Amino acid sequence: MPQLSANAKAIPASGIRRIYELASELDDVIQLSIGEPERPVARHILDAGASAWNADITHYTPNSGMALLRLAIANKLERDNHYRVDDDQILVTAGGSQALHMAMSLTLTAGDEILIPDPGYATFAMVPKLLGAVPVPYHLKAEDEFQPSLENLEQSVTSRTKVLLINSPSNPLGVVYSAEKIAELLQFAAKHDLWVISDEVYEYFTFSRAFTSVASLDSDGRVFSVYSVSKTYGLTGGRVGYLVTPPGVASTFRAAQEATVSCVNAPAQLAVLAALEGPQDYLVEARAHYGKNLEAACAVLDQRGILYQRPQGAFYIWIDVSHVSNGDVASWAEHFLLTERVAVAPGIAFGPAGEGWIRICVAGKTEPLLQAVKRLPSPRDN
Repeated sequence: MPQLSANAKAIPASGIRRIYELASELDDVIQLSIGEPERPVARHILDAGASAWNADITHYTPNSGMALLRLAIANKLERDNHYRVDDDQILVTAGGSQALHMAMSLTLTAGDEILIPDPGYATFAMVPKLLGAVPVPYHLKAEDEFQPSLENLEQSVTSRTKVLLINSPSNPLGVVYSAEKIAELLQFAAKHDLWVISDEVYEYFTFSRAFTSVASLDSDGRVFSVYSVSKTYGLTGGRVGYLVTPPGVASTFRAAQEATVSCVNAPAQLAVLAALEGPQDYLVEARAHYGKNLEAACAVLDQRGILYQRPQGAFYIWIDVSHVSNGDVASWAEHFLLTERVAVAPGIAFGPAGEGWIRICVAGKTEPLLQAVKRLPSPRDN
């Protein structure tokens, strides 16, 4: 029998999805393992998508996305991200995940290396393997407040390194990089002539430090920026994101898009247009709710003496359970789910440096969240 490709077989299974799928088979589970906002999508966004379906606006769009949507994104980038681009630098994708995949497809050749954060979003390591490239982790350490170290990066770069991936606000860590840190990272990339892929999916959810778009500090056109409306407007199933590229990439992207999804479905694009141009109440209320949940959950963790990384952004808390996980946090998370009916993401799913940690999502309702945090074992219980 023929064999599946080595690249496909090299992709590891998601440790987050394993917990999520196991939890779906159980009753009375408090689900904190995936980043799923529970707030209902704003009515004007739903109406725009429904109207498009009802009007039979169901035909092909340009590979790069509808012109009106790309114009709205350009206006948003100038207003909120503080940088300007031509509309042909804006490429509408099937979610932030496809934007990330396309950014890597455009910058990596088989055998090339990409520097990725560890701990970091699982897809950062999965996509390069599918492309035949090599993800090389740069470790983010608790003693450095999970900020990237230039010394560590210098030790990780080789002659095969082609891309540096930056994620701020960070999933899973909740860390937000300062403008000064981003400038350092861009200088490092310039020194080694690297592309930069910046995952900015959680751009609107910052709490104790201002968000800075990497491209706003880019002076030599090396940054690919990844965005999504999944978290911003609660449209996780809508599957619309966008990739902002350096100049001169559009024709190559269009060919690659034609070879993959052709284009994003038209009703979803029109729903996102309504989201960008309509009232922003959902976003304002969601940010306030997530901030309130973060503070409430952190207060419980403090009371119980459980160590964690205080989040500056996103809607997760990175929690140390090494006092009970015995070097196998994946097994511990599964046991915790079965015994306490709380689903958490094991830190090892985000890279080797995540061993002994878990990630919880605070985007849901407050009371179940606090109940779940109170079930976590405290070091004082030992």
